[in-house]
Amino acid sequence: MNLLSDIITYVRRIIKSPSNAQITDNLIIDYINRFWLLDVDARVQLFDLKTKYQFQTTPGIADYNMPLYNVQTQPGAQTIGSFPVYQGFMQACYANGIQVPFYTQRDPFWNLWPNYLQFDAEAAVGDGTAGPYYIPIPYFPAIPGHIDITGIIATGNNQDPPLVTNGNLIPTIPTTSVYSAVYFTAVGANGQNVVVADSGQFLSNNTDENLYGLLMEPGSAPYGNTALVGGYSTTLNTVNYTQGYANVTFPAAIPTGTPIQAQCYFYEQGLPRALLFYNNCITMRPPPNTQYLIEMDAYLTPAAFLNTGSAIPFGYMSEYLARGAARKILADTGDMEQFQFYEPLFREQEILVWKRSQRQFTSTRTGTIFSEIQGQSGYNNLGQGSV
Repeated sequence: MNLLSDIITYVRRIIKSPSNAQITDNLIIDYINRFWLLDVDARVQLFDLKTKYQFQTTPGIADYNMPLYNVQTQPGAQTIGSFPVYQGFMQACYANGIQVPFYTQRDPFWNLWPNYLQFDAEAAVGDGTAGPYYIPIPYFPAIPGHIDITGIIATGNNQDPPLVTNGNLIPTIPTTSVYSAVYFTAVGANGQNVVVADSGQFLSNNTDENLYGLLMEPGSAPYGNTALVGGYSTTLNTVNYTQGYANVTFPAAIPTGTPIQAQCYFYEQGLPRALLFYNNCITMRPPPNTQYLIEMDAYLTPAAFLNTGSAIPFGYMSEYLARGAARKILADTGDMEQFQFYEPLFREQEILVWKRSQRQFTSTRTGTIFSEIQGQSGYNNLGQGSV
């Protein structure tokens, strides 16, 4: 079954353009994809798109972006860029099978897990040069810096976090997408602050025992963050989050005897006990000390796969998708008479598609204190024996 071909046929009947000379299949596919990818999940929350998201944590990494689809090529060589695999996440959330609280607001989460910035007022002392300086960080393992989902898309490579193999800082990441977590500061000869921070980018040859992050000079938006002189390796302009030290060449000379301050975020690592979903990013506290399986409910963002066998489960939506795509075409061509004539039919199909999900959602009884699932009244009855 080629669901995409059927939908194209439906669209042509609605807009009364049976010939490819009037409107090409590729252009119709573009309208179908735009309705399928951008409109459907915003118009109706379908039970068929409800799923589970799960991933394994990385030791020491506390922030995880929502995953992105790889760039897709559709019929007619149309390219669909990176976009989130999921519309969003929700309860219930589990870490290695243990249910943990799930937050979508920052205030209550940070009230319980305050992001206190640990600091050492004199981690090193200036010697009149820009460096290099060996600087210990006050508490370790330290929480690494983070690059958000917009920054990942800007790299043009669906790799999260970005790994650097050629020793160069990736310059295309906007400054507004970088959330530094380790800082080294001093006062320069001109009385101005000299600041170096971690970039959220990492060396590609990291291990759990040695997690190296690239340092940078923070700058103004949009692309003001700049690389440090001397390059990047395990012995220059990197911070070892695991072992708690950095080798730094500052962007300006540090006067002799001037204190160099180190700052970092620190939590004792362990099993995550709370998750925050904000800015398309999952933040967990405490940071994981090893691999843990994180599971949570999610709504899938439909992928552009209507020309494959994977789309067959969505066959019941074919007329809805066709009417939605045709609706966009009629609106763009200004054929408002036809648009208004077919609008009630489009609404009817949307109600019919939603009815399938509505039946499933309403089959679940609203919970009360008297409606606990058998065997789960406050604790697990496994192992208690039988009567």
